[in-house]
Amino acid sequence: MIGNTLQIGLAGLGTVGTGVFETLNRNHDILEARAQISYAVRRIAVRDATRPRDTDVPRELLTEDWHDLTNDPDIDIIIELIGGTNEAYHLIKAALEAGKPVVTGNKALLARHGGELFRLSRSKGTPLYFEASVGGGIPIVQSLQHSLVCNRVQSVAGILNGTSNYVLTSMQQKGISFAEALKRAQEKGYAEADPSFDVNGWDAAHKALVLAMLAYGTLPPSECMTVSGIENVEAEDFRFADMLGYTIKLMAIIRHHAAYGQEPECLELRVQASLVPKEHMLAHVNGVFNAIAVRGDVVGETIFYGRGAGRQPTASAVIADVVLAMRECKLQGYHTGFLPYTKDIPVMPIQETETPCYVRFLVQDRPGVIACVSAAFAERGVGISAINSTTGSEDRFGVRWNHLVIMLHSCKWGDLRAAIAECTKRSFIHPYPVVLRIENFTN
Repeated sequence: MIGNTLQIGLAGLGTVGTGVFETLNRNHDILEARAQISYAVRRIAVRDATRPRDTDVPRELLTEDWHDLTNDPDIDIIIELIGGTNEAYHLIKAALEAGKPVVTGNKALLARHGGELFRLSRSKGTPLYFEASVGGGIPIVQSLQHSLVCNRVQSVAGILNGTSNYVLTSMQQKGISFAEALKRAQEKGYAEADPSFDVNGWDAAHKALVLAMLAYGTLPPSECMTVSGIENVEAEDFRFADMLGYTIKLMAIIRHHAAYGQEPECLELRVQASLVPKEHMLAHVNGVFNAIAVRGDVVGETIFYGRGAGRQPTASAVIADVVLAMRECKLQGYHTGFLPYTKDIPVMPIQETETPCYVRFLVQDRPGVIACVSAAFAERGVGISAINSTTGSEDRFGVRWNHLVIMLHSCKWGDLRAAIAECTKRSFIHPYPVVLRIENFTN
């Protein structure tokens, strides 16, 4: 601190970092008035200080060594926006060890190293803030920590990745293929040249791990989470979903179970493409928007909605944490940064999780197919609620393949996969059916 002015160190001047720097300057007066604290940006760490930038930054603020932030005794708060899980980890660790509060939006880092960093935060009495790590500008972190603090969280269900949601929305509204929808997302700048991290579900999974930590007080290990993406969803699935009263979303599901086996409690933790009832609000979250439904034992269901990424929404979340950190720097021994508060909760094996399901097989047009499929499900105690089919097309050998859709009552995932494995042993059933959960959000 210099005089009565808190000094801020910013690491990273990319898309979000630039938005943070510009907002701290543009809204300086109103931020100081609301926080009742004077502040200044003292130093900015970048990879290349000579590179031309989209914003006007005084050259004397720039450094190419982030240690200049952690080692400067006058810097009070550090904002980490360099991304990745290597350098960012070392920067945050060094800052916490130096007693400097850290603000980050790095969900991959928290998913990988959060347990260690939050233990360090506790031991040093130095907070780590991370509102921007989930949902962009949606204030979900502070809401779970403060507004919903009296609730036992029963479940969290979220659309947490804007790229995949844009792709699915395009497929639904325009009747186009996954490949075409992804190409359009890339052309509009909503998807990276390599979009795998978004469409394979892992970006949403990292955010879901952070939400699970907030809701239940401990960070589950990422290897316990079941993750699949949207790559296998086809336009045909949207046509069937629409007829059945659903749409398709990539859903992150976190659900607390009071008892499982000999354990007193466990978490259901997964990211999967799912059918969502049209009457539920999450079914109407389209394009690049995110939404998170939190169900508490006191408040019931609440919905948080907004843009899940981008320079301005993410900058808004980062600066909200900066203001919180500035206020709490004045309060010795007190902060509202997250601290683990409970023992590890086991994660329910995916085979034991239960929901209704949708399965679309590609089958040859021949007698006995439906009987074969029905027998395989019946043998494993999986009940069928409805069967539908449409005529497909002929392959190069003149064999016609049809779409056979099976709607299933609530069943264990392990029983379902075993039944499907039995079905796909047959040469007249394509070995890779589309399997989607049906989420009813009843608990």
